[in-house]
Amino acid sequence: MPAKYDSKRSKNEVLIEEGTFNPSPEKVRDPKFRGSEFFDPHDAVQVKYEMLRRVSTDRVSVTEASDEYGVSRPTYYQAKANFDMGGIAGLVPAKPGPRGPHKIDDKVLAFLQARLTPGEPVRARELAKLVRNELDIELHPRTIERVLKKTRG
Repeated sequence: MPAKYDSKRSKNEVLIEEGTFNPSPEKVRDPKFRGSEFFDPHDAVQVKYEMLRRVSTDRVSVTEASDEYGVSRPTYYQAKANFDMGGIAGLVPAKPGPRGPHKIDDKVLAFLQARLTPGEPVRARELAKLVRNELDIELHPRTIERVLKKTRG
Protein backbone atom coordinates (compact mmCIF):
# COMPACT_ATOMS: atom_id res chain seq x y z
CA MET A 1 0.00 0.00 0.00
CA PRO A 2 1.63 3.28 -1.05
CA ALA A 3 2.17 5.91 1.60
CA LYS A 4 -0.36 8.54 0.62
CA TYR A 5 -0.51 10.40 3.91
CA ASP A 6 0.37 14.07 3.69
CA SER A 7 -0.15 17.06 5.95
CA LYS A 8 -3.27 18.14 4.05
CA ARG A 9 -5.21 14.94 4.75
CA SER A 10 -5.99 13.23 8.01
CA LYS A 11 -5.06 9.64 8.72
CA ASN A 12 -8.77 8.76 8.77
CA GLU A 13 -9.19 10.20 5.26
CA VAL A 14 -6.34 8.00 4.03
CA LEU A 15 -7.78 4.94 5.80
CA ILE A 16 -11.15 5.56 4.17
CA GLU A 17 -9.57 6.00 0.74
CA GLU A 18 -7.57 2.78 1.12
CA GLY A 19 -10.58 0.82 2.39
CA THR A 20 -8.96 0.13 5.78
CA PHE A 21 -11.09 2.41 7.96
CA ASN A 22 -12.77 0.58 10.85
CA PRO A 23 -16.38 1.84 10.81
CA SER A 24 -16.93 0.75 14.44
CA PRO A 25 -13.92 1.94 16.44
CA GLU A 26 -16.06 2.26 19.57
CA LYS A 27 -16.45 -1.55 19.64
CA VAL A 28 -12.70 -2.04 20.18
CA ARG A 29 -12.37 -2.53 23.95
CA ASP A 30 -8.65 -3.38 24.18
CA PRO A 31 -7.20 -0.73 26.56
CA LYS A 32 -4.15 -0.29 24.28
CA PHE A 33 -6.44 1.38 21.75
CA ARG A 34 -7.65 4.06 24.18
CA GLY A 35 -5.66 7.28 24.29
CA SER A 36 -2.68 5.91 22.36
CA GLU A 37 -0.93 7.62 19.48
CA PHE A 38 0.29 4.28 18.16
CA PHE A 39 -2.75 2.01 18.52
CA ASP A 40 -5.61 3.38 16.41
CA PRO A 41 -9.08 1.80 16.66
CA HIS A 42 -9.94 3.39 13.29
CA ASP A 43 -7.23 1.31 11.55
CA ALA A 44 -8.96 -1.98 10.66
CA VAL A 45 -5.71 -3.71 9.68
CA GLN A 46 -4.05 -2.87 12.99
CA VAL A 47 -7.15 -3.92 14.95
CA LYS A 48 -7.32 -7.28 13.16
CA TYR A 49 -3.60 -7.88 13.62
CA GLU A 50 -3.77 -7.15 17.34
CA MET A 51 -6.80 -9.44 17.66
CA LEU A 52 -4.87 -12.27 15.98
CA ARG A 53 -1.84 -11.58 18.14
CA ARG A 54 -3.93 -11.72 21.31
CA VAL A 55 -5.14 -15.22 20.44
CA SER A 56 -1.79 -16.47 19.16
CA THR A 57 0.60 -14.92 21.70
CA ASP A 58 -1.49 -14.07 24.74
CA ARG A 59 -3.55 -17.28 24.43
CA VAL A 60 -6.89 -15.49 24.74
CA SER A 61 -9.87 -17.48 23.41
CA VAL A 62 -11.23 -16.64 19.98
CA THR A 63 -14.57 -15.71 21.55
CA GLU A 64 -12.93 -13.36 24.05
CA ALA A 65 -10.72 -11.73 21.40
CA SER A 66 -13.65 -11.32 19.01
CA ASP A 67 -15.66 -9.60 21.73
CA GLU A 68 -12.71 -7.44 22.78
CA TYR A 69 -12.13 -6.23 19.20
CA GLY A 70 -15.79 -5.83 18.28
CA VAL A 71 -16.02 -8.43 15.54
CA SER A 72 -17.79 -11.75 15.06
CA ARG A 73 -16.03 -15.09 15.39
CA PRO A 74 -16.42 -15.75 11.62
CA THR A 75 -14.67 -12.41 11.04
CA TYR A 76 -11.84 -13.58 13.30
CA TYR A 77 -11.46 -16.85 11.38
CA GLN A 78 -11.54 -15.05 8.03
CA ALA A 79 -8.86 -12.62 9.23
CA LYS A 80 -6.77 -15.56 10.47
CA ALA A 81 -7.05 -17.36 7.13
CA ASN A 82 -6.19 -14.17 5.23
CA PHE A 83 -3.20 -13.53 7.52
CA ASP A 84 -1.98 -17.12 7.18
CA MET A 85 -2.12 -16.79 3.38
CA GLY A 86 -0.73 -13.27 2.95
CA GLY A 87 0.69 -11.93 6.19
CA ILE A 88 -0.18 -8.35 7.08
CA ALA A 89 -1.11 -7.65 3.44
CA GLY A 90 -3.76 -10.36 3.76
CA LEU A 91 -5.56 -8.20 6.33
CA VAL A 92 -6.04 -5.36 3.85
CA PRO A 93 -9.54 -5.66 2.38
CA ALA A 94 -9.78 -6.39 -1.32
CA LYS A 95 -10.84 -3.48 -3.49
CA PRO A 96 -14.57 -3.58 -4.29
CA GLY A 97 -15.82 -4.05 -7.80
CA PRO A 98 -15.48 -6.54 -10.63
CA ARG A 99 -12.39 -8.74 -10.77
CA GLY A 100 -12.05 -8.88 -14.51
CA PRO A 101 -13.87 -8.37 -17.75
CA HIS A 102 -17.39 -9.12 -16.47
CA LYS A 103 -19.04 -8.43 -19.83
CA ILE A 104 -17.04 -11.11 -21.63
CA ASP A 105 -18.70 -14.47 -21.10
CA ASP A 106 -18.08 -17.64 -23.12
CA LYS A 107 -20.44 -16.50 -25.89
CA VAL A 108 -18.68 -13.14 -26.35
CA LEU A 109 -15.24 -14.77 -26.18
CA ALA A 110 -16.21 -17.30 -28.85
CA PHE A 111 -17.59 -14.43 -30.98
CA LEU A 112 -14.28 -12.57 -30.69
CA GLN A 113 -12.09 -15.61 -31.32
CA ALA A 114 -14.11 -16.57 -34.42
CA ARG A 115 -13.21 -13.22 -35.95
CA LEU A 116 -9.46 -13.48 -35.43
CA THR A 117 -7.19 -14.26 -38.34
CA PRO A 118 -4.12 -16.32 -37.40
CA GLY A 119 -0.90 -14.40 -37.90
CA GLU A 120 -2.61 -11.02 -38.07
CA PRO A 121 -2.75 -8.46 -35.26
CA VAL A 122 -5.88 -8.10 -33.17
CA ARG A 123 -7.98 -5.25 -34.47
CA ALA A 124 -9.66 -4.43 -31.18
CA ARG A 125 -11.48 -1.30 -32.37
CA GLU A 126 -13.10 -3.21 -35.22
CA LEU A 127 -14.00 -6.06 -32.87
CA ALA A 128 -15.53 -3.59 -30.38
CA LYS A 129 -17.74 -2.20 -33.16
CA LEU A 130 -18.79 -5.71 -34.20
CA VAL A 131 -19.66 -6.65 -30.62
CA ARG A 132 -21.65 -3.43 -30.22
CA ASN A 133 -23.54 -3.91 -33.50
CA GLU A 134 -24.15 -7.65 -33.36
CA LEU A 135 -24.36 -8.40 -29.62
CA ASP A 136 -25.42 -4.97 -28.31
CA ILE A 137 -22.59 -4.98 -25.74
CA GLU A 138 -20.23 -2.05 -25.19
CA LEU A 139 -16.62 -3.22 -24.78
CA HIS A 140 -13.52 -1.09 -24.65
CA PRO A 141 -10.93 -2.12 -27.25
CA ARG A 142 -8.30 -2.47 -24.49
CA THR A 143 -10.56 -4.95 -22.67
CA ILE A 144 -10.75 -7.01 -25.85
CA GLU A 145 -6.97 -6.90 -26.26
CA ARG A 146 -6.43 -8.06 -22.66
CA VAL A 147 -8.88 -10.95 -22.76
CA LEU A 148 -7.59 -12.20 -26.11
CA LYS A 149 -3.98 -11.96 -24.96
CA LYS A 150 -4.88 -13.98 -21.85
CA THR A 151 -6.64 -16.70 -23.88
CA ARG A 152 -3.99 -16.90 -26.59
CA GLY A 153 -1.13 -17.43 -24.16
